[in-house]
Amino acid sequence: MRVNKARIQPLDPKDMSEDTREIAAKAGKDLNIFRTMANHPKMLKKFLVYGGYILAGSTLPARERELVILRIGYLCQAGYEWTQHVRIAREAGMSDEEIRSCVSGPQTPDLSAADKALLQATDELHHDQHISDATWAELAKHFSEQQMMDMVMTAGQYTMVSMALNSFGVQLEEGEVQWNV
Repeated sequence: MRVNKARIQPLDPKDMSEDTREIAAKAGKDLNIFRTMANHPKMLKKFLVYGGYILAGSTLPARERELVILRIGYLCQAGYEWTQHVRIAREAGMSDEEIRSCVSGPQTPDLSAADKALLQATDELHHDQHISDATWAELAKHFSEQQMMDMVMTAGQYTMVSMALNSFGVQLEEGEVQWNV
């Protein structure tokens, strides 16, 4: 975690307007990310729509989505994002070994060709904001065009989320411990 204290304080639901409480409730969980974004209700409302698509409506399978999200969280040094998505990745069936591959990236030994392509594409998007022709061709062997589009949008969404979390200083929920590799 880059900032060791909140720069924008998460709102207690009792301090939110009724409209803001309703918007925040649509997130489904009382997490510091949403309580922090509740300081800007209009933004939170739009964020939840797009974020909801990435998490629940995307054509990219949950496990592969989490592989991309965790790699981005690691590359962005977003401790809050990393810790939240370790839990989500486990719910999607990822083992601790697979989660650790998001730290070592596409050079991880014994990766499937599909996982290696996803991690390579994620690295290229993070570093170059572009997927090379060779990596695109490798992705196309394993994923549909729509899945590849969703992969790019997932990496972009979670880069933005990581930037926000790191800049706002969103802290882990009380009692939560950052998952270390």
